[in-house]
Amino acid sequence: MSEIIPAILEKDFGEIKNKLTFLRERVKCVHLDISDGIFVPNQTWPFATGGFEDADFKRIMNEEDGLPFWTEFDFELDLMVADSIENFNTYLKLGPKRMIFHLGNKDSLGKLESFLDSLDMYIRDTVEIGLAFIPSDDLLTVSTLSHKVDFLHCMGSDKVGFQGEKFSLKALENIKFLKNSLPGIVISVDIGVNMENVETILDAGVDRLTIGSAIWKSPDPIGALENFQSLV
Repeated sequence: MSEIIPAILEKDFGEIKNKLTFLRERVKCVHLDISDGIFVPNQTWPFATGGFEDADFKRIMNEEDGLPFWTEFDFELDLMVADSIENFNTYLKLGPKRMIFHLGNKDSLGKLESFLDSLDMYIRDTVEIGLAFIPSDDLLTVSTLSHKVDFLHCMGSDKVGFQGEKFSLKALENIKFLKNSLPGIVISVDIGVNMENVETILDAGVDRLTIGSAIWKSPDPIGALENFQSLV
């Protein structure tokens, strides 16, 4: 049974709240894209509105508030940021159920592996850790690190940090290869999932479908979400 997870990629905290309001009682898990404009060229909240000095972000860090409707949703943070490891504890204060770290370049692999090895048991028991990779990444490296994370997050395009990109056939091949070579691995897919390709992606064996523009850019977002949910 696969899961549909709506993705929110917004520059403004108010828009995040608006979309979460729409999703209340419709889904349990929501994917929040955090982009810093360094690791990827796009910026989302909080970096588009002051970074760690953003007023809403600071209230959450000071435990004066939480993410909107934080008692109703499980949040999945996609950390498309250059400081994901250095500021791990800061992002952890946002209260996620899952945190996704990107494979990045070869120079950072050792640092990522050391970080994954250093996570204490309390964090591993309370927060799921995912490894994101793009279609052009080396699958041997992905496979090697797979036993250090709870799930793999397959990006549907090499262009990350944006919504509305086309899903790559290479990504589909990667999913099939990893499902075959790593029995039992949980794989989520992000970028480019739409009604035209969703059944093919499901047939490849994915466990979670992270969907953004196919929901939010639809003239009927509620109907679009329900159509996706009817397939899983």
